[in-house]
Amino acid sequence: MSGNDTARLRPEDITEALGLLTRLPVAADGNRGARAAWAWPLAGAIVALPVGIAAWLALWAGLGAMLTAALALALMIMLTGAMHEDGLADCTDGFWGGQERQSRLAIMRDSRIGTYGVIALVLSLLARWSALVILFSSGHVLGPLVASAALSRVPVAAVAGWISPARRDGLSAGTGQPDNDTVIMAALVGMILGLTFAGFAAIGAALVVAAAGWVMARLAIAKVGGQSGDVLGATQQLAEIGALAVLAAIV
Repeated sequence: MSGNDTARLRPEDITEALGLLTRLPVAADGNRGARAAWAWPLAGAIVALPVGIAAWLALWAGLGAMLTAALALALMIMLTGAMHEDGLADCTDGFWGGQERQSRLAIMRDSRIGTYGVIALVLSLLARWSALVILFSSGHVLGPLVASAALSRVPVAAVAGWISPARRDGLSAGTGQPDNDTVIMAALVGMILGLTFAGFAAIGAALVVAAAGWVMARLAIAKVGGQSGDVLGATQQLAEIGALAVLAAIV
């Protein structure tokens, strides 16, 4: 981020957010860094929108709720490059596989996956798949997917902005820390998208998402003394599980 780049919001922030959080072929140079964090919830919604349309078409074609839920998860993971799932696995391995801060950070940087990471991924996929089956079976398809994708990116911005990086290098440190105004704007964007696509159920989902962010923040401080890209990925996963669980419980 250049030193004189002080504009609060820019249209290209959406492209920057998509370039950072997805595998969509967009022209993003990363110069805006953390100033584009307000658009992270919007990037989640943009990715979830075609996934929701594909899921609706699959249900219309008679694929069934269970297979359609698996399809939706697969498409979402493909579009995001599994970066959040990777963060969850690395974070879980490091937090519970290391004995002290430096060893935990070293494990988190290791590209290999351990037992804790495998278990975390299985449980995350199972929880999200189960919630989507309930939602799809009741006819709720596009709304929950978009709302949960948007809301779950809000605590990512909050944790990135309010907790110092655990290491001086890496994706999170390179992106920078969003300031308070940017985090608040991300929360507003996420809430507007949540209310638009899920109605007042988004309020309950937002509360659980906030709690998930707080839990991950406290864990990160206790385990590694700060946040990292892996911590932020795990935050998104935990928040998305919470949002989908609330929406599934309300339908």
